Amino acid sequence: MTTEVDLAASLRIRDLRAAAGPITVVTGTAVRDRVTASRVFLDKVLGDDRAVYGSTTGFGALVGYAGRADLRDQADNTLAHLGAGHGRDIDPGVARATMLIRARSLAQGASGVSPHVVDALAAMLGTTFAPAMPRLGSVGASGDLIPLGAAAQALRGRGHAYVDGIRMDAADALRAAGLEPLPLDGRDALALVNGTSLTTAATALALDRVRTSHRVVQALTCLLADLLGCDPQFLDAGLLDRYRHRGAIEVGAAMRGILAGAVPSGARALQEPYSIRCSPQLLGAAEDALRYVDGVVAADLGSVSDNPLFFPDTDTVVHGGNFFGQPAAFAGDLLTMVIAQVGNLAERQLDLLVDPVRNSGLPPMLAAGPGRQHGLQGVQLASTALIAEIRRDAMPASIQSLPTNLHNQDVIPLGTQAALRALDQAELLSLITGSLAVGLRQAVHVGARTPSAPGCARLLEVLIDVVPAIDPDRPLDGDVRTAAATLEKLDFSLISDSYGDPRDA
Repeated sequence: MTTEVDLAASLRIRDLRAAAGPITVVTGTAVRDRVTASRVFLDKVLGDDRAVYGSTTGFGALVGYAGRADLRDQADNTLAHLGAGHGRDIDPGVARATMLIRARSLAQGASGVSPHVVDALAAMLGTTFAPAMPRLGSVGASGDLIPLGAAAQALRGRGHAYVDGIRMDAADALRAAGLEPLPLDGRDALALVNGTSLTTAATALALDRVRTSHRVVQALTCLLADLLGCDPQFLDAGLLDRYRHRGAIEVGAAMRGILAGAVPSGARALQEPYSIRCSPQLLGAAEDALRYVDGVVAADLGSVSDNPLFFPDTDTVVHGGNFFGQPAAFAGDLLTMVIAQVGNLAERQLDLLVDPVRNSGLPPMLAAGPGRQHGLQGVQLASTALIAEIRRDAMPASIQSLPTNLHNQDVIPLGTQAALRALDQAELLSLITGSLAVGLRQAVHVGARTPSAPGCARLLEVLIDVVPAIDPDRPLDGDVRTAAATLEKLDFSLISDSYGDPRDA
């Protein structure tokens, strides 16, 4: 069944996920009335000979110069100079999520955009069409100008686009999708590009993936503790309540649900290594950070990130900076910090699991026949490389401000870079969690005890169903990806009543 998204309602992250394929976008009477009223007001303002940025003026640092007199010609004036992007294309699914967010922003009726622009975005999202948007070029200050400029051009039949995942000339893509080239004037063109929709899409989708991996690591930590025979007192409710941090209290409760019924072996040391003992504190801090990002994403999904804004009720045109993506820049950088530390935790847990000194006597590298076989040795090496890659690229983007555009943009947030990087690293985090999952499945094959907690036993059954035992050795890259994908799709309420489905966001 095709997902239906009403532009009169708030967007949700699951709407962005669904937008990777065709969706039904509803533009009802309320949306049409307010978009039309805003457009009529723009015509009145221009008829009154009032100055409107981008309609009567040049752009950016050239605002002091007159724009082109013909409003349709002004669209070319807007978009031509933005054809300066570089690098590989944005993933088509992210590009389509971007267009959905842009449609929602314009549908709020504060942008003075022509109603047919919103209709065209809705029609596009009902097909598999996706504009080809270059990854490099945005500084996130006047919105995502260069990638959104490429998207606007693709909708006009210029540049490139994707249909059914195949890249082609945009004009051919429109025909293949059954769409008409989109006519634009200067205000329409500027409204399409002057916002943070790409930054918001990437931040939201990165948050979605990190939240899923965060829950996966909670569950895998419980399975690790049970297989090794650890005492679950590190999750004690009274202990964590005295810690006073909401995230740790909530994460501890969720993990206790999975470990309910676990029986310690009595053979472990009184205190476990920090990668087990301090996991609720670490993962709880991550939860607190993710909750902050939740708020940023919710605000951005509901925002009008444009300039200027039009208010017919008060007869005002307001010029300002709602296209300045500083909240998402901080949020993207915070996501990267969470990814790095949660990934580090999972990588350290895998290191513990393959070490016979610390893994309750299991064979080194969990090899079924050490020396003749090598078990998790390659996977553990790759996990170390993955976390090193995440750390290497963890320098905050939001502190890299430098002036550009003749000092018109004398401070910039670089939120686009922060968001896209977090989305990239979220994929690496899922590979690390998949690696740990393969290790836990193999641990049972080489002598780890049967899980004593029913929740852990159910989780192990899921892994055994999709990952065969490693005996003899085989390439494991596919198994890692399979384990990661399986856990990302898992409804965690099936292993514990403490969890809902994280994909309901």
